[in-house]
Amino acid sequence: MNDRRERAEDKPESLGTVIVAGVANLVIALAKLVAGLVSGSSAMLSEAMHSAADTVTEVLLFVAVRRAGRPADARHPFGYGMAGFFWALMAAFATLIGGAGFSITHGVHEIAYGEELADLRLSYVVLAVAFVVEGISFLKALSQVRGQARKLKVSPQRYVSRTPDTALKAVLFEDGAALIGLLVAAAGLLAYQATGDSRWDGAASVVIGLLLLGVALNLIRANASLLIGQAAPVRIEQEIRAELLAMPEVEAVVELLTMMLGPDEIMVAARVDFVDESTAGALERAADRVERTLVERFPAISQVFLDPTPGEAAKRGRVVGDDADRDA
Repeated sequence: MNDRRERAEDKPESLGTVIVAGVANLVIALAKLVAGLVSGSSAMLSEAMHSAADTVTEVLLFVAVRRAGRPADARHPFGYGMAGFFWALMAAFATLIGGAGFSITHGVHEIAYGEELADLRLSYVVLAVAFVVEGISFLKALSQVRGQARKLKVSPQRYVSRTPDTALKAVLFEDGAALIGLLVAAAGLLAYQATGDSRWDGAASVVIGLLLLGVALNLIRANASLLIGQAAPVRIEQEIRAELLAMPEVEAVVELLTMMLGPDEIMVAARVDFVDESTAGALERAADRVERTLVERFPAISQVFLDPTPGEAAKRGRVVGDDADRDA
């Protein structure tokens, strides 16, 4: 399995996506902060906090990608893929607390007490520039999603909903939320200028906070599921089972279990009824051929455990959930 462990040292494509998003968010956060302080707009300050939270998020995602890419060692024989899930979970909490919490609280305060806004021209310039920069980052993440979806022969929407690459998912969701948030902030400023009522600006801040809240909760749920020990998608399991049954050495698959060890790593454990072999050595060679075939067919598989099991044991086999209850 050494060749599988060495593969963990490769730097994921997601790292570049995270770096681009992090640099963009840092620059935008500073520009929004200046504009917010000059104008006194809650929506602009919320957007500044939004970008600041996103910057912290990108730092944590950078740590997640780097930690997940560390090779397996004696203490962590299955690698560090789940460390990536943990840091991605921390990044989601940063969005929840830093972005959503501040935006909603500040917006409610402005709705309740009102606030006089100053010159908004700088705010509009910053919003326009931020939209372009965030758009570039979003398109990079979207391009990666489409490329991965093509490889797996699924739609981009389905890939995003099922992917264990939570760093990529976080960048895509947060950049998408940022683009929508910028439009909401601009709408709040325009409504204030049209009516003279600063509550529109406060309402925009609340909407931005709720948007971030939705993104954060979605990412927290996804990462928590992966940390608990999420199985590979049902479609992948079905393909693995079909590949096993197609091998001449295999009579039946009594039980098949999978688990995501990282964004691009799957562990397979199967109880297999092998075709009767005359010697133990022949059985060992058959198991080795099955493992090599699986690894070649599915590059994401990093660990394979096969338990030769007589077919009649299927009647006593443990039932683990139902495919209808799981994501495809």
